[in-house]
Amino acid sequence: MAEFSYEQLYQLLEERNRLRPENSYTTYLFEKGLDKILKKVGEACTEVIIAATDQDRKETVYEIADLAYHVMVLMVAQGITLEEIRQELAGRHVIDHKVKQEKMASDQDGAAQ
Repeated sequence: MAEFSYEQLYQLLEERNRLRPENSYTTYLFEKGLDKILKKVGEACTEVIIAATDQDRKETVYEIADLAYHVMVLMVAQGITLEEIRQELAGRHVIDHKVKQEKMASDQDGAAQ
């Protein structure tokens, strides 16, 4: 199987948006616009929930991949970069880690009293 990266997929989606090749599903989404893209993101979210609720691992993986693709189409349509998402997630990790440390320190202070 060929090597995959989110960066390569993002670049491919940007190219499809820029060039709009015929007979491309991605082109179809970009041409239909934000409402269609959002509808597909919503459908994919629902399908993830259904597959996970059914505890169908294979279908859940498939639907998560579909959701990731449609979210990345949305990102390209909105000009949101992978780096912006990385930074947001990294910031959350730092916040979560700091909150956890503060909670542990608070719990230790409470136990010492």
